[in-house]
Amino acid sequence: MAREQRRLLVPRPRLLVAAGGALALTAEESRYLTRVLRYGPGDGFAVIDGEGSLWNAALLSADAAQLQSPLAQPACHQSAPKPSLVLAAAVVKRDFELVVRMAVELGVDRLIPLLCERTAVLGQLKPERWRSIAAEAAEQCERLWLPSIDEPQPLAALLAEPLAPGALGLWATTRQAELPDLSGPLEGEGGDAAGEVWLACGPEGGWSGAEERLALAAGWRPVQLGPRILRSSTAAVAGMAGLARWRWRRGGC
Repeated sequence: MAREQRRLLVPRPRLLVAAGGALALTAEESRYLTRVLRYGPGDGFAVIDGEGSLWNAALLSADAAQLQSPLAQPACHQSAPKPSLVLAAAVVKRDFELVVRMAVELGVDRLIPLLCERTAVLGQLKPERWRSIAAEAAEQCERLWLPSIDEPQPLAALLAEPLAPGALGLWATTRQAELPDLSGPLEGEGGDAAGEVWLACGPEGGWSGAEERLALAAGWRPVQLGPRILRSSTAAVAGMAGLARWRWRRGGC
């Protein structure tokens, strides 16, 4: 069994200026390695850049580490998973940080926070906080590609932009007769040919009638996530889990 190796996400621009592989650690990185993990000089861990590459590294001191191979020769590199999975999820009152964390763990490649007609939020939106959570989740679940977290945007703006050629847009909804299950379009011709798969999940209180009509007019395909009415946060995670399992079964990671 492979030994667990803790990972530290370091953006590639910082790695590019690490002369001779010597990496200066931020205060937060130092705290994590020396106080949370209780590492000391010589202890090993992995550095990832969020762009598919991993290097073995060793702690030199509380504020520095050393890559064990040149930047051009990572210990591991993976291509970006295909097809790309995009989750457009309505921001919810209390659980959106959990949605971000779980979506990253499940394999989302891009997350778009949506503001809808029935969106109800408490306090200010915190996209930088969400990106920090995404980075922590990527380290924890041992993925090599860091997903992007968009700035929050109105649903109308999203629907005004046509889906890219080859993209499959799935619109999670409820209370409509004979809706196909999420797996239907994925297992059909649409899923086989898709270069991107998008899933839109609505707010507490559901989509408005106007939003439903806009989505249909824009070419999104309505699907259901099961026989029950789910909380918005549960629906987003359940839908993302369905997409992730489908891609994994196809060999796309």
